[in-house]
Amino acid sequence: MIRFVVGPDNQIVPDILGKLPGRGIWVSADRDALELAIRKRLFARGAKQAVTVPEDLIDQVHAGLTRRVIDGISLARKGGYAVCGFEKVKGWLLTGEAAVLIQSSDGSERGKSKLRPPEETNAFIGCLSAHELGLAFGREHVIHGALAAGGLTQRVVEDAAKLIGVRRIDGGVTPEKGDKTI
Repeated sequence: MIRFVVGPDNQIVPDILGKLPGRGIWVSADRDALELAIRKRLFARGAKQAVTVPEDLIDQVHAGLTRRVIDGISLARKGGYAVCGFEKVKGWLLTGEAAVLIQSSDGSERGKSKLRPPEETNAFIGCLSAHELGLAFGREHVIHGALAAGGLTQRVVEDAAKLIGVRRIDGGVTPEKGDKTI
């Protein structure tokens, strides 16, 4: 679920962190649900007042969630809970230190198939591009990464699940790739 609030100018604002003051309007983290809420003017009903919805609201949500996932991975890396690179990730997976496998959405399928996520549920993140993963790890681009248990791992996994819904990853369109099905 994604929280929205009414700003001082009666405009709907996405509250990705969930900390803005005011009455929250919750919408499922799904592009179709967001489009339906905009089309049927459900934000005004939820706020119980006349509101304006920015034309780029879904893009704002997408950008906010993307930034939050990237920042979460970056903080995990700085705390020693994340590594990148095929060999380091492979080592973490073999020793059981990795709780979550991260792979770029635009990496080679052959290369990505050589690593398997841990057996637990929610142990894979594949919604970021190589460039976006590179931002998280302080490099130009990254294909493989891993998160250790603890730290920010659970929050990163939850935020990535929201991002997947907004990007329509499984069989839908992504803003980076136009109408291509992945």
